[in-house]
Amino acid sequence: MVLGKVKSFTVSYDCLNDSNVPVFSSGDCVSGRVVIEVTGEIRVKSLKIHAKGFAKVRWTESRNAGSNTAYTQNYTEEVEYLNHKDILIGHERDDDNSEEGLTTIHSGRHEYAFSLELPQTPLATSFEGKHGSVRYWVKAELHRPWLLPMKTKKEFTVFEHIDINTPLLLSPQAGTKDKTLCCWFCTSGPISLSAKIERKGYTPGESIQIFAEIENCSSRMVVPKAAIYQTQTFYAKGKMKEVKQLVANLRGESLSSGKTETWSGKMLKIPPVSPSILDCSIIRVEYSLMVYVDIPGAINLSLNLPLVIGTIPLHPFGSRTSSVSSQCSMSWLGMGLPERPEAPPSYAEIVTEEQRQSSLDVPAAREELDGPLFAYIHEFRFQPPPLYSEIDPNPDHASRTEERRLDACPSR
Repeated sequence: MVLGKVKSFTVSYDCLNDSNVPVFSSGDCVSGRVVIEVTGEIRVKSLKIHAKGFAKVRWTESRNAGSNTAYTQNYTEEVEYLNHKDILIGHERDDDNSEEGLTTIHSGRHEYAFSLELPQTPLATSFEGKHGSVRYWVKAELHRPWLLPMKTKKEFTVFEHIDINTPLLLSPQAGTKDKTLCCWFCTSGPISLSAKIERKGYTPGESIQIFAEIENCSSRMVVPKAAIYQTQTFYAKGKMKEVKQLVANLRGESLSSGKTETWSGKMLKIPPVSPSILDCSIIRVEYSLMVYVDIPGAINLSLNLPLVIGTIPLHPFGSRTSSVSSQCSMSWLGMGLPERPEAPPSYAEIVTEEQRQSSLDVPAAREELDGPLFAYIHEFRFQPPPLYSEIDPNPDHASRTEERRLDACPSR
């Protein structure tokens, strides 16, 4: 009998999304098929699958042990998240070459279904970094007598979902810094920077609205800039390795001495990046927005605002919160109030004469409440508020406050 040949041997997944990309999260059922296409007939001892998921870090460092001696120190660590085995054809023992218990696969295309459930515990999001990775895959092995096993492997993606619709991730992030430049015995004026963003949590593809004010009271020309950075941190054997990468950036207008620049929601788009990884013990992936002033010949003045890149985008109700935050951002930066505020409604529009008269009669049921406190509350119930006036009753105090706001910087 002429033995057949295996033409193709692959693993495919039943995708849960419309993009046909195998993406899963903790607790999901991962299902798929091992596809074997043969010409002729083949005899098989077993067809096995092995699903595995793990985080692994590895890097090396050179060490000196003496004047002429050097060696390399390896740092490795691994955390397992998934380890599942199953047999689709045959039996567990495949180390002998006996003809007993063999399965015949005829010519053509054959599919063998498999399924497994991911652990309910939090899993690390799939990631590929410089000194480590988080990977999930299913490997299939086809064992035949007198032949080496055939192996095939296919990875799938796991996202540990981060919902940005939480109070912590919807809270605004802000900061203020200033810096005074010195050269020998000469001191120039300060450079000040204030920046704010609407929230801490974002998803890839969103744009971050940056509200900032940069004031240059120094004698140098400076340039305001902003950038998103990804920080990868790897841990092994008590040591730490950190890698910082630029994700996106923007540049403002150059500021000469005595000038001020205001960013009223300058947009910086987040490109497709990996979500934050915050729950893995050996790999962390974090993001930050750096708003900074590039100062020639000196250390930059910078503000770091932490970011969390999530997987569940902002809900519609959250967008209203962001909109309100955006409208309030300019007042946070010191923008003035409207010149003529609207007067409040008149007393007659709120309280009728009948309500006022009825309030003067103390109910009999409350006679036991007579006393100084109740008399005070009752006396002012439904009484007219003080008259509204657009003229400041304390003009001297206001003028002194305005004088204190004037400083030596020409931009004021």
